Amino acid sequence: MLDPQNDPAVRVGAPPLRGREDLLHKISELQNEIGQLHNAVVSHAVVDQAIGVVIAVGGIRPDQGFDVLRHVSQTTNVKLRHIAEQIVTWTYSKSLPDEIRHALDAALSTARSA
Repeated sequence: MLDPQNDPAVRVGAPPLRGREDLLHKISELQNEIGQLHNAVVSHAVVDQAIGVVIAVGGIRPDQGFDVLRHVSQTTNVKLRHIAEQIVTWTYSKSLPDEIRHALDAALSTARSA
């Protein structure tokens, strides 16, 4: 049997049941938001790393790096984050899918001539 003195729903000062449900829902929303922010930070870091690779490999200006990644993403219809991951992985695996490689070469050529 439940002890009313130890039941948080019955204790004086405890939020009513509906209030507790609201709090639990809010906690769940905040945990989800934290997860999304974490993913955004990781994604941003990968994109920044890929921009550095593109700048170094392509011999282009820093302000052109993101434009090259965006162009490759749009040309290949692959999400920018995935393109960035592929380019960062390419630095140590020496492997880049042909479609991405061709789009990267074309985007770098365009950037260099600008």
